[in-house]
Parts: sequence; structure tokens; C-alpha cells
Amino acid sequence: MAFFDHAAPIKVDGGLAVRSKRGKIGEQWWSRRFVDVLEEVCDAGRLARGRAYARKGQVIDFVLTPGRVQARVQGSRPTPYRVTVTISHFDDAGWAEITEQLGARALYRAALLAGEMPHEIVDLFTELGLPLFPDRLDIDCSCPDWGVPCKHGSAALYVLAEAFDDDPFLVLAWRGRDRERLLEALRGTPAPEETVDPLAIEDEPLDARLADFWSPAISLGRLRERPSRMAPPELLLRALDAPPVKVRHVPLTDVLRPHYRDLALPPKDD
Repeated sequence: MAFFDHAAPIKVDGGLAVRSKRGKIGEQWWSRRFVDVLEEVCDAGRLARGRAYARKGQVIDFVLTPGRVQARVQGSRPTPYRVTVTISHFDDAGWAEITEQLGARALYRAALLAGEMPHEIVDLFTELGLPLFPDRLDIDCSCPDWGVPCKHGSAALYVLAEAFDDDPFLVLAWRGRDRERLLEALRGTPAPEETVDPLAIEDEPLDARLADFWSPAISLGRLRERPSRMAPPELLLRALDAPPVKVRHVPLTDVLRPHYRDLALPPKDD
């Protein structure tokens, strides 16, 4: 027989209540991407009850380890329920390949070492066949409810999503590599070779260069070289402070980013 717990949950002092009191949970793009996955694979009604639990602070705590999140959620019974959410995580060989590719791309390497999560990192993981966000979640709860996920599991996942807001490296840690190990590995990888500026000329006194002042600094053939990797078309969106404007809860910069990319594409033949 299915179990339906309609009694009010026992209030938790110091519980992990999400900051969002209405609308979407998750402010950063990586948190919203995870919530999108959650809302695609889980029942909408149970998620709504889970959001209510998350906003009341019914999640007591959670522990994240590679491939697993374990949480305690207080329901209407005295003993808190135990929730376990499992995903697949990448092995050392997979992370060695990921780290090599991240270290070889100056923008990604610099952003991560600065504590930021570049939006394009999702594409890199996908190219390697190691998607950053899971497409399925194995959710188990000690409550007697038959549904998956129950409201306790949903509450734990929403609290996790907002924790991703505060620390994007938790997304990577869940996939098997914590912040310290990843950054240590990136610091140990050779920095990507910088493109030589063919027009760079050493600063010398004019009287020391009178004989060859009009000669190029390097072979003219080098002037035909081009950087091996062009700057991403949406670089301007990263360089400027994002305006405090949202479109249906999505930051304006995230709305504009695909349009910037479209503008960089070559024109199509009619």
C-alpha cells in the first residue's frame, strides 16, 4: 500500500533552507542546468512538495562524495529520513583526459584557477564523451513512500542545487574530482603557449636603430600566421559586468550568449 504523509513536518532548527522563496531555485547557469535535469526526470507534483520542504529548511545536512550525495531530511516522524542520490562518476583515466584538455585551453584554465566555472566547459566535457551533468539520478529514501523521488529526495536535490550556486566545484566533485585535486593538477600542467605578436618590437633608443629602423622585427612570412584558437564570440559578455536583468528568471547574458555565437558563424549560401 502506498504511504502518503499529510502531517506537517517537524520543524528543524538550523536546517538547510534554500534562499529562493518563490520561482526557480538556482541563480548560476550550472545550478539551473542541474535543476533542468532534475525537473525533466522527476514528477512535477513531488518536486513541488520537495521545494516546499527545501524552503522550510527540512534538510538537516548532506554529504557529497564522488558519485553520491547522502542527506538527512526531517519529515513528520521523529527520526529523520535518509536520502541517497547516486550518479556515475569518472575514473582517474577520464579525469586525466579532462585535466589535460582543460589545461591546454587558456580560457578554461585561467577561469578555473580563478575559481570560476566557464559556460563553455559543458561543451568540452561533451566532446570527450563525459557529460558534466547526469541524464539520470538514482534516488533512494528510507521513507515508506513508493514514489521516486519522494518529497524528501526532492528537497535534498534542491538544497544541493543551491549549494552548487555557492561552490561550482561541487559539480565537478560529484563527478569524481574535488577542487584541490583539480586545481593542483591544472597548476602542474604546462601553460598553453602564448601566440607570438609578429608586430612586437623591443623598446630601444632611436639612435641605436637608425640603420634598420624601417626593417620588420621578424620575417615578413610570420605576418601571415594566425592564432591557432580564436577568442570565443561571446568574450565581450564575460569581460563586462552582467546587468541585473533577467528574462523569465534567466540572466540576460545567458539569453544573449547563443545570439553572439550565431553572429560569429559564416553566412549561409542561398
